[in-house]
This record gives sequence, C-alpha cells and structure tokens, in this order.
Amino acid sequence: MTWREVAAAAGLLADGPGDGGAVRPTIFAEMSALAARTGAVNLGQGFPDVDGPAHVVEAARAALAAGRNQYAPGDGVPELRRAVAAHQERHYGLTWDPDTEVLVTTGATEAIAAAVLALAGPGDDVVALEPAYDSYAAVTAMAGARFRPAPLALRSDAGDPAAPRFALDVAALRAVVSERTRVILLNTPHNPTGTVLTADDLAAVARLATEVGAVVVTDEVYEHLTFDGAVHVPLATLPGMAERTLTVSSAGKTLSLTGWKVGWVTGPAPLVTAVRTVKQFLTYTSGAPLQPAVAAALADEDGRVAAYVAGLRASLARRRDLLAAGLRAAGFDVAMPAGGYFVVADAAPLGFDDGARLCRELPDRVGVVAVPVAAFCQAGSPAAAQLRSWVRFTHVKRDDVVAEGVRRLARLAG
Repeated sequence: MTWREVAAAAGLLADGPGDGGAVRPTIFAEMSALAARTGAVNLGQGFPDVDGPAHVVEAARAALAAGRNQYAPGDGVPELRRAVAAHQERHYGLTWDPDTEVLVTTGATEAIAAAVLALAGPGDDVVALEPAYDSYAAVTAMAGARFRPAPLALRSDAGDPAAPRFALDVAALRAVVSERTRVILLNTPHNPTGTVLTADDLAAVARLATEVGAVVVTDEVYEHLTFDGAVHVPLATLPGMAERTLTVSSAGKTLSLTGWKVGWVTGPAPLVTAVRTVKQFLTYTSGAPLQPAVAAALADEDGRVAAYVAGLRASLARRRDLLAAGLRAAGFDVAMPAGGYFVVADAAPLGFDDGARLCRELPDRVGVVAVPVAAFCQAGSPAAAQLRSWVRFTHVKRDDVVAEGVRRLARLAG
C-alpha cells in the first residue's frame, strides 16, 4: 500500500489539472487555516478551548516532578491498566484482566489503527457506519483491506416530524456485511452525527457480526457525554459479544484533555495480544507522566472527576441547545445530537446544495468556520450524495464563543 493509495482512501489526493497526485491538507487543517487567516469563530475542529480538571493536570505535573519521564511499559503503566479495568467493571459490569486484556495506546486513534492493522488484510472487508471518522478509511487502506461504508438513515424525528435525525439502517448494514467482513467499526456515541445507538441497534449489529464471524471494534470515546437521557451501552455487554469485541476509549473527551492522547483498548486476551503486537511497532509507548494522572482520574477516589463530568455533560447540552437554536434561526435544518461534541445541520433550506463550498465561503461571508459532513463520507457513496449540503459545527467551545458564532450565523437568515 503506497502513501498515494492511503491518501486516496482518505480523500486527500488533489485531482485538479497539474496537481500531479499531490496530497492536499485535510479539511480540518484547511478550515483551521481559514479561521486563522480570517479571524473567524472556529466551530469546525472539535477540541475544547478550556482545560479539564485542575487536580488531574496537577497530578501530571507531580508525575513530571517525580521523574516519571522515561519510557512507560509498552502495555501502559500498571496503575492505569488497573484503573481502566476497574472503570469498565464499575460502569458496565465488564471484567477484564489488567495484565492481559487492557492495553494503553496513544489516543483512541492509535488503538483503532492498531486493531485494524492487526485483524484485517488483503481480501478482507472493514465495515463502518457512514458518515465515519476520517481515520477509518485511511487505516483500512493501510491494512490493504476494503472499506465498506453502511450509510446511517436520515429520518424524521417521531416527536417533531419536521426535524431530521440519524439512525442505524439495519438493511444498509446487512447489505455490506458478508463472509469477507473481518472487522466492523462501530462508533457510538457517533461522530459527526451525535447518534447514540439503541439496544435494538446493538443487537442487530451483534447478530450480523456473529453470523459472519467478524470482530467488532467499538469507538466509544464519547461514552460519558450523552444528553436528554440517552444511555450509552457498550456492545461488549451484550450476550456472546465480549469474546468478539475490542472496546476503545480515551481520556481526551471525558476529561477535556484531548492533547494528552491517552487511550486504551479492552477485550479478550487473544485479540488484545494481536493489537499489542502491532501497537509496539507504532508508538511503542507515550505519555509516561500523563498515564498516572489519567489513572488517578479514572479511579476518582474523591468523586471530583464524577462531579466534573456531570457538569461538563450539562454544559455541553446547554451549549448544544444554544447552537442548535441559532442554526435553526439562521435557516438550517438541524439534527439534534444525543451525544458528543457536534451538531450537524442541512444548509439546503438556505439555498446551499454544496456543504464544502459553503464551509469555504462562511469565514468571509459571516466569520464562522465549520466542516462539511461529506468530508466524513467516501467520494461517490450514497451517504456523500445524501449529505452533500450538510455541515458540522462543534459546541464544545466556551459559551461566549458559541454565542458569538450564533450571532454571526444569524446574518445568513438575511
């Protein structure tokens, strides 16, 4: 697999006259550069603009001062592996051996990459829900496997027929799952749509995976950031699924410390061993002084992290409501997310049928940066066509930043 083939799978090969196969920056880099050039409010890239709990940051500072600055064990420091195992048991009733069934990674992205590289290869299919986090197709290409997206369904909300919502389309998923399917990548709560899969959804995925003997790799980084009573249920908790599921999460989203890149994967020892085998030749290890700080945060002996996460969840819901209301007032159709950092909205009612073009014009038009949802779809896929006019905005910024973005977006209504 050449770098050009990987770039093509990620939709990054420039194809204009004279480009000569050049690789263009990701849409995220392009939009962030636009924000810097124009002074626009950046509601495109999903990272917080305030730090997480001060006592967790202080724990990392203490680890630095205590000399924990050399290589951590390749599996992760023992206290973090124990804390991850205890977290999974406390929240979900999942019991994992911290020595053989827990692996610390450089963020969730590395965990997913190592899992796909370990489990899939030429002749195999990797299935994911589309729109999909952009690394999924790229790492599938690195593995030499075929990426098979299954589009989420776009439906009317039962409580508000005029409001769109995204949901699992079991028939669409069944259409791409086959005996060639080696891995199903399942992201819930979902980026970018904010969909939280239901118990019935998960049961359908479990049936399909079992039928074809696929391993399910679940991306659960927004596990604690759900709204309106939505409950995140790990697929590994379903009957018979613990032995064929690798569960991936990280500290970045839950603790608003995305730059720390401390993630983990849990699952049965044979699957974790396969991931470890690949991971040791990627980063080997990282974040030595950060890992004990995350361990202390997960253990949360004094309850401060639980209080922080509850406050963050409420704050995110409030900011989501502010952004969604502003988008509706500006003329967008809005799909209300049940979890995560993002709100996706359809610009077609405003007369824009091309979300990518709109995102490139928004900074100069009204001083706001967003990301087209089509960037999360494979070129030419049904989802890319259906969601061509859709745009993703983040609500994980400070209240004043979201409010200023809403104020600027109101100019579109005119």
